[in-house]
Amino acid sequence: MENNELATLGGGCFWCLEAAFNKVKGVSSALSGFAGGHIINPTYHQIISGQTGHAEVVQVTYDPNIISYELILDIFFQLHDPTQLNRQGNDVGTQYRSIILSHSDNQRHLAANKINNLDVLGIWEQNIVTEIKDFDAFYIADDYHQGYAENNPNQPYCALLISPKLDKFKAQFKDWLK
Repeated sequence: MENNELATLGGGCFWCLEAAFNKVKGVSSALSGFAGGHIINPTYHQIISGQTGHAEVVQVTYDPNIISYELILDIFFQLHDPTQLNRQGNDVGTQYRSIILSHSDNQRHLAANKINNLDVLGIWEQNIVTEIKDFDAFYIADDYHQGYAENNPNQPYCALLISPKLDKFKAQFKDWLK
């Protein structure tokens, strides 16, 4: 545990990111929460108002001796559309923006390089709008948000939106699944 590092990432609803990262080798936990805003200890109802500046994020605790930050970023960019400004699909608002909250200068540098390289490759028709911001604070979401997709696979949002993303993720990163 002493060698673990943190990655804090937002790419739309946190349920999908959390479900995926909790299946990855080298990740000891992925927690749903909020970060990047100006309100201390926000509630979920404050977050969904769009007035807090926070985004729905996951905080990933990982062992860099097993999985690199670069691979964490690869997974992140595969799980959402980083070209959509302040939204992911039908989830609209700044709380659903694509954001990387860097915990170090190295993470900031690696994230900026990743975005530049992905834009150069032209994977998406539009440029990536993912915000890179220095990490300030993480506020964990209520217990019912933790493991939500795993615990509610038949809930319509999970079945129709999250399950297909997770299936694609599992196929692409099968060598990295626990």
